[in-house]
Amino acid sequence: MRPDIKPGETFPDYELTDHAKTRRRLSQLQGGDPMILVLARGHFCPKDQQQHLELAALQPKIAVAYTQIVTISTDNIIETREFRASVGANWTFLSDAGRKVQKDLDIKEYTDPYHDPMIPHTLVLEPGLVIHSVYNGYWFWGRPSNEDLRRDLREVTREVRADWDITSPDLRSAWEAGDHSRFYAERDIDPTSPRSQSGSPLGQGARVGQPTAPRKAL
Repeated sequence: MRPDIKPGETFPDYELTDHAKTRRRLSQLQGGDPMILVLARGHFCPKDQQQHLELAALQPKIAVAYTQIVTISTDNIIETREFRASVGANWTFLSDAGRKVQKDLDIKEYTDPYHDPMIPHTLVLEPGLVIHSVYNGYWFWGRPSNEDLRRDLREVTREVRADWDITSPDLRSAWEAGDHSRFYAERDIDPTSPRSQSGSPLGQGARVGQPTAPRKAL
């Protein structure tokens, strides 16, 4: 893995074709939310299958927590679509059949010349594609468990959601004074709010009126 792919640095904003043959950028898919990014070997790998089955089981919780998931593999479009369907996932799968990501990140799995996959990694990204944690999954136990992901995402969410602790006197005073900018989006509570006419669709990006807090110094 490239030495700059580490916590605190920014992950490259790759543009690839998804399972529906649409070009997508990682920043577009992330919006303003935390994101789990899986760099997978592919549909043929039983370790990848198991990891994605576990992620699919966790997915309802990930969705209500305003968190995104993206999988990138070296599968072609047909294999990417079949991989996604076989594990019951409804998040975006991107095809790196041209090995763009594999080569740029220097994660060619040289021990498998037949499939020529990426060395599998899982990353937890803060908004802005900022790397929070990196897991090397060449051996299955190196991949994060759902509890590992919950811990990482708790830390990220605590840092980037201004209303993490709404018992704070400052937050209560702001709310009562009519300043709702640091709270759950008005557009999600009241569809007649002027804010409902702007911003990204629910679950597809940052919540309107929910600014990202400044990152802590590393």
